[in-house]
Amino acid sequence: MPLLQVRNCPEDLYQALARTAAADRRSIAQEAVVLLEESLRNRVEANKTRRRAAIKALLADEETHALMTMDPVALIREDRER
Repeated sequence: MPLLQVRNCPEDLYQALARTAAADRRSIAQEAVVLLEESLRNRVEANKTRRRAAIKALLADEETHALMTMDPVALIREDRER
């Protein structure tokens, strides 16, 4: 299993980590791993939510929707005629 070492951790952050680890009956290392997993999972979900919202906004835009639903054959013919 890979080893992770954190240097120059602020004292207040370390103390908060130690308190939460004690409250959850975990070692500081176990608590750090759990918190990292939760944080990364939340970040991935937040990114997915933002992407979905951006796609919905694009689809709601009539001009973009019209461009996305155009016939590819018609687009190629139009391009060749230029």
